[in-house]
Amino acid sequence: MAIEKAREYLKKYGMENEIMEFDVSSATVEKAAAAIGCSEREIAKTLSFLIGERAILIVAAGDAKIDNAKYKAEFHTKAKMIPFDLVEPMVGHAVGGVCPFGIHDGVTVYLDVSLRDLKTVYPACGSANSAIRLTPAQLERITCHEKWIDVCRSIA
Repeated sequence: MAIEKAREYLKKYGMENEIMEFDVSSATVEKAAAAIGCSEREIAKTLSFLIGERAILIVAAGDAKIDNAKYKAEFHTKAKMIPFDLVEPMVGHAVGGVCPFGIHDGVTVYLDVSLRDLKTVYPACGSANSAIRLTPAQLERITCHEKWIDVCRSIA
């Protein structure tokens, strides 16, 4: 179960008991914000893309959208999301629970600057009904991310 992989990963940081599990779905930004009782902006959504045959994850604010021009400038290719049925085998978590914790080796994680001005963010934890409360600094510290990038635009 993917939530257990996320829990095991978070154990390295003493945060495995910080995972919140809900009786309702938190599989979308809207549902997660409702389940947690926070703004949609505070949801740290994890988007999965292909660069060639390689999976990457971009963690961004819930109200941000990929800006195609910025994405192409950063990665030198068009943004191509991983097909729904390939996300879990490529990343280690199914759509709705994708997060930067407990993912497959070789998946590169990037943090988008849209998260930096938030006090609190809530990424999923491997299931469609989980999240963890973190500061952007904590998220930065506990993810094995490549770097901070600027590939989003606000839709608010």
